[in-house]
Amino acid sequence: MSEQGTAARIASVARRILVEEGADAVSMRRVGEAVGVTAMAIYRHYPNREALLRAVADASARELAEAWTRRPDAGGLEERFAAALDDFLDFALGSPHLYHFLTSDAWARARRFPDDFRDGQGPPFSVVVALVEEGMRAGLLREDDPLETALAVTASTQGLVQQYLSGRMSMAEPDFRALCHRTVSRVFNGVRNKPLTPPCR
Repeated sequence: MSEQGTAARIASVARRILVEEGADAVSMRRVGEAVGVTAMAIYRHYPNREALLRAVADASARELAEAWTRRPDAGGLEERFAAALDDFLDFALGSPHLYHFLTSDAWARARRFPDDFRDGQGPPFSVVVALVEEGMRAGLLREDDPLETALAVTASTQGLVQQYLSGRMSMAEPDFRALCHRTVSRVFNGVRNKPLTPPCR
């Protein structure tokens, strides 16, 4: 296996462990055993555990953003935001350990708002920023700071997801998803030039 292939395999195994058990379960020794190399051999590719986790985070964020951008541009802005929200909920509820790691865990060099989210450094968030900017250019959303507007739209849903994953929302998943859509609609009604009727879900 090539050096590049080994590095990719190491990151892939680290991600699998993280997805199944959480970031605390990822250790150089355990990853090495699963890959079939010594823990010391991993350091040739990743100088420390934090660098390995950063590689996992970067790859996961890119994949999520790519999945969002592969959606067709059909429909209005509201429909496209709803589709992006569905993608986000699929990810957050389907891979809760990875979601917690990307959004909540205090790991080295985690992205911080706002500086690390400018110029596309936060791939999934950048998708939302692009939609917000499009809405402002089209006059559908009030002119404002696109980054902060995108934060207002996404933060409410992230907060709801944290509550749901910690068992503090007494509702089935379909009802929770519908609540998230209604909440985002309410936020948008606060930043729209002309509020729209919340969608029925």
